[in-house]
Amino acid sequence: MGASSSKEQNVSSEQSEVESLAASTGSTSLLQNAFSKLVDPQTNAIPLQSLQQCFSLNYKSTECEALKMPDSLLGLLDHLGPSIVDLFFITDKGGVNWIEFVRGYLKCCGRMPVSVLLNTLLRLFSATGVKAGIPLKLEVEAIDDGDYKINGSLLPVDVLMFLWMCWAMLWNSKTWNVLKEKECLYLPDISPLVLSAVVSCAEGGIGLELWDCDVSVLDVPLPVGKFLTWMLTTVTNLTECFTQFVNSRLQNCTSSEQGTPESSSSSLREISSEKAGNSRLLTCGKAWAISLTIRSTISQEILNPYFPSNSDAPDENLIYRSSLHGKGLNRFWSNVEAYLGPLLILISATSGDVNEDCTNSRKWVVGALIHQGFENRDMFYGTSGTLYAIDPVFHMCLPSGKEKNFVYSHLNPTGRVYEARPKPVGIAFGGTIGNERVYIDGDFARVTVRHHAVDKTYQPGSLFPNQGFLPAEALILEVEVWGLGGSKAREAQFSYKKREDLFTAQRRKVDMKTFASWEDSPEKMMTDMMADPNRVRREDR
Repeated sequence: MGASSSKEQNVSSEQSEVESLAASTGSTSLLQNAFSKLVDPQTNAIPLQSLQQCFSLNYKSTECEALKMPDSLLGLLDHLGPSIVDLFFITDKGGVNWIEFVRGYLKCCGRMPVSVLLNTLLRLFSATGVKAGIPLKLEVEAIDDGDYKINGSLLPVDVLMFLWMCWAMLWNSKTWNVLKEKECLYLPDISPLVLSAVVSCAEGGIGLELWDCDVSVLDVPLPVGKFLTWMLTTVTNLTECFTQFVNSRLQNCTSSEQGTPESSSSSLREISSEKAGNSRLLTCGKAWAISLTIRSTISQEILNPYFPSNSDAPDENLIYRSSLHGKGLNRFWSNVEAYLGPLLILISATSGDVNEDCTNSRKWVVGALIHQGFENRDMFYGTSGTLYAIDPVFHMCLPSGKEKNFVYSHLNPTGRVYEARPKPVGIAFGGTIGNERVYIDGDFARVTVRHHAVDKTYQPGSLFPNQGFLPAEALILEVEVWGLGGSKAREAQFSYKKREDLFTAQRRKVDMKTFASWEDSPEKMMTDMMADPNRVRREDR
């Protein structure tokens, strides 16, 4: 197709090369179907306007999780489609031919290092901002071999707009065939993620008040070089927003249907009201921030509850919530036992007294991602894990590789065996017994967070602002556990609990026929034994 009918050797080899690269991505059939749908038969090329329309975002309104949206965001999204075509697709007089169409796709979704993809994504934001008339302090410089270098700086509000642009592409790719109101965009609260970039990239460090900080009004320049480094170390999965968007829009171009029937679609108003009525610790913005740090199927599982779907159980991954199931290790254990899959644990705490009007109290949220289920053991265990500072500033602590003290979860021993040095009852992540990085007591009343100097399992980093070197003890407000092992892990846990309930019922079942008379009752036997303990009794056969 396109130039495939040409007999010139150089064109044929060029086409063979780009088609071979496209085949390595597994998108050959997608590109062929999209090209045949968009192509003009007279010119054997895709008209420029048709390709721009294919990648266009036409949102007319938004609903925000918390932050106020900048006025220029919708204008930025309106120019996204033309910017994609101008940057990545070379046009002739008749439009975009087959070879340039495939080559443009490879520039967007080809096999490239993550650093190159992140640089491409930032270049797209710069070009789109120029078209939308947004005053960005970014300069794109072309260098050899078609590479580009970006100079300049970003303000925190620019980072907010950039991340929301990436979210809009992901939201569109996930909701296009499900959501009725396709012209309305839901925006998550990503303030902790923006503050993470500010803390990491600001020149010489800054003395910002990070509690209740409004990132949209901060006037702190962030050098582009440091910002790219922050993206590469913190939000490596951000490139998936762009690649999924491009593939989704090409797929939608080939489909004659424009979505599913409204009777089976979701409404954004229904979704927003449901989110507002359910004050989860794992909000949409926090879930997206965590998913951006993971390049695996777990990333999709974290975000599943926040995209509209036909599922009637949006909280099916929520395994435990202290305000719903009750506080304490026993209540916790009855909900997480036998879940053999990745788990995300979130702890919300306050440094002040919840019973007093303390103006100095600070609320923060920390989390831990483990890749196996909990076990009742009096020692540390686990194969991998990640610690997160989630709110008010997002930060990730990956495994250091020095030790493997990932998880500790110990219940009260069932037997009354004396122990000279009993092991602590509770849950912990990192550190050693008695010096845990994060420790939750057995009553789920208090959490203790220690400096990373005591921990060789996870990488260094503060889990809340101004943490300090001394252990910090705080009151627990809420604990949540989310299962990320998919339907198989939930079904296996359900089968285990069903068997345990059956065994418990059988053990409690008493055959009353055995005790139908006084002569056969255990009370009669005990009375006889007390009356004459030396009497020889023989069981009737």
